[in-house]
Amino acid sequence: MRLLGFPMWPQGGLWRHGDFMRLWSAQVISAFGSRISRTALPIVALLVVGALPSEIGILSALAVAPGILVGLLMGGRIDRSAKRPMLVFCDLVRAALLFTVPVAAWFDALSMAQLYIVAAGVGAASTLFQIADNTYLPVLIGKAQLTEGNAKLEATDAVAEIGGPSAGGILVDLLTAPIAILADAVSYVVSALFLLSIRARETLSPLPELRPTLVSDLVLGLRACWRHDLIRPLFLVAAIEAFFGGFFYGIYMIFLLQTLGLSASVYGILVGFGGIGALGGALAARWVAARLGLGPAMIVLLAGGQAFGLLIPLAGGPEWRVLGFLGAHQLFSDALIVAFLIHAMSLRQTVLPQAVLGRANASFHVAAGILLPVGAVIAGQVATIGEPRTALWIGVVGGLLAPLVLLFSPVRRLRVMPETA
Repeated sequence: MRLLGFPMWPQGGLWRHGDFMRLWSAQVISAFGSRISRTALPIVALLVVGALPSEIGILSALAVAPGILVGLLMGGRIDRSAKRPMLVFCDLVRAALLFTVPVAAWFDALSMAQLYIVAAGVGAASTLFQIADNTYLPVLIGKAQLTEGNAKLEATDAVAEIGGPSAGGILVDLLTAPIAILADAVSYVVSALFLLSIRARETLSPLPELRPTLVSDLVLGLRACWRHDLIRPLFLVAAIEAFFGGFFYGIYMIFLLQTLGLSASVYGILVGFGGIGALGGALAARWVAARLGLGPAMIVLLAGGQAFGLLIPLAGGPEWRVLGFLGAHQLFSDALIVAFLIHAMSLRQTVLPQAVLGRANASFHVAAGILLPVGAVIAGQVATIGEPRTALWIGVVGGLLAPLVLLFSPVRRLRVMPETA
C-alpha cells in the first residue's frame, strides 16, 4: 500500500541507516520533552513563584533571545569541532538546568531569577544544538539522502507539536508542573545516550584560515550565504519571513483572544491543526518536488504557504467562518511552509562546503534572531495605533515578497538537487 507515491511501511532508505535512526530517536525524545517544558515553565512561574504577566513576558523573551549571541559566537567553533560531542553537551546542559527547577521547588526556594537563568540557558543550548545538528546531518548520512533525512526530522517536530503540548498539560495536571519539567530533563539525558551510541566518527575538514576571530567567522558565514547564487535568495527569503513573521508572532494570539474573542482552548486546538499540517507537509515534500521539479516546487510551496496567511486578517463574521479560516490557515499554510523548509535546508546543506556550513547556518539564525523581534515590536506599535488586524495585513502581504525573490532567482531553474559543493 502506498501514500503519495511512497510506501506507507518502511522499506529501505534511512530506515536501514543505524546511526541516523539513533540520531532520529534522540530528536524524537527531546522534541516531545521540549514541548513539555515550553508548556510547564510558564505555569511554574505563574503558580509556584506567582509571577506577574510582565515577568512571564521576560521569561518568554529569554527563551529565544540568546540564539542571536550563540549564532554570533559559535558558528566557527561548530565548523572547527566535532559535532556529535557538541550535541551531547547541549543535551546534558539542558537536562542539568531543567533539573534545578523541581529541586528548588521541592525546597521551596524557586525564584524568577532562577527561572530566567534556566530559560536563557536552555534557549542558548537549544540554538547551539539546532545549528550543530543541521551541520552534522550531511556528515552522518551523506548529501544524497538529505531530503529524506530532513523530511523525517521535520515530521518528528510536527508530531511533537501535535502531542507535546497536550502531554505537557496532562503531566502538569497529574504530576504538577515541576515534575513535568523533571520529565523533560530526563528526556534530554536519554537523548544524549542515543547520541553517544552513534558509531560513525566524524572527519573534520581542514580550514584555510590561520587565526579565526569572531568577526572573520561572521564575515565568512555571511559571504558563503551571499556569494552563492542559490543560497543568496534563500537567505533573503529567510530574512523576509523573519521580519514579516514577527508581525504574526507578536499579534496572532492577541488577535485571536481579544479581537475575535476566542477561548484559550480553541487557540490550542488551532495550534494542533498546524502540527497536523506540518506532518502532512513533511510526508509530501519529496512527492511535490518529484512532480514539479525542485525549484518550481519550492516556489509553489512558499507562495501557497504565504498566501494562506491572508486567511488570518480575513477571519471575521460568523463563528463557523472564523474557525474555518483560521483552521485552514494552520492546516495548509504549515503544510506548505514545512515542505518548502525541508527542500531549502537540504539545498543549503548540499551546495555549501562542509567547512563553512556551520557559519552559514549561524548566519541564518542571527538574521532571523534580529529581524523577527524587530518585526514583532513594529507590529505592536501598529496594533496600538490602529488595530491588530492592520498589523496582520502588513505581515501577511509583506510575506508575499518571499516567493517573488525565488521566482526571479536561479532557484526557479532547478529540476533536481544540484551537485554537492
